Amino acid sequence: MTERPSLRTRLRGLAHEVGKFGAVGAVGTLVNFLVFNLCVHGFGLAVVRSGVIATVVAIGTNYLGNRHWTYRDSDKSRQSRELTLFAVFSGVGLVIENGTLAISHYALGYTSTLADNLAKNVIGVGIASVFRFWSYRTWVFRALPEPVPEPEAVPVPAQGTGAGGGNGAGPGSGSVAGTAAGSAAGTAARSGSASGSPRRARPVLRR
Repeated sequence: MTERPSLRTRLRGLAHEVGKFGAVGAVGTLVNFLVFNLCVHGFGLAVVRSGVIATVVAIGTNYLGNRHWTYRDSDKSRQSRELTLFAVFSGVGLVIENGTLAISHYALGYTSTLADNLAKNVIGVGIASVFRFWSYRTWVFRALPEPVPEPEAVPVPAQGTGAGGGNGAGPGSGSVAGTAAGSAAGTAARSGSASGSPRRARPVLRR
């Protein structure tokens, strides 16, 4: 049987996965920040609308990075299901991210550029990233199942020849077979000698 990896090995693998996910997320956050500020200050779009556009572009960037680097060894057999789940969980992250921005900008009245970027690209992205990491590794980029080990072959003992001339699987089976054969031969000889003895003729009585 294949031994399960130790706790240290699993923690090392998790840390490696978190590092890759964080690197991809950092690139996505940079894309998010640039597109958001370009839409707000360059094109004059509304804050939440700009946030949604920026998040969608960042989601595409994150998918490419996670699919082809972070989780490149995961199961690729059902990509339509993978894309559907990725879109669903990314949409939840989008609501978390831009909901934080909407609360800060419209409900609390923090409308400065710094406040908008902190609400969206720091607090919102931070909370959404924790959710995305859990959902991606659990549901979207699922690990391949571990291979089932093949059963070990049981060695078959070699056949041996006994002293009595019989062939058997065990070392003493030959002598047992030989003894049985000898007994059978003796019985046959006694039967033959008994059947070969002359019979006495019965006297015929004359009237």
